[in-house]
Amino acid sequence: MPDSALSPEYEIVCVDCGGRCFLLTQPPEDGRWYPGDFVSYRCQDCRDRWDLVLPDALDNQPD
Repeated sequence: MPDSALSPEYEIVCVDCGGRCFLLTQPPEDGRWYPGDFVSYRCQDCRDRWDLVLPDALDNQPD
């Protein structure tokens, strides 16, 4: 298993209303996040839930 330095953002911007979404997902037992892990957020304003997939490191590279 590769060593991982991934960590999801604690807070993101809601795509629907522009409000603040906070991380719902607890860290894994070993404390490591990996590409492909699912994380969930809840918007404090519109209450929408967002389920996202952590990207591969290569997904963050500029073209």
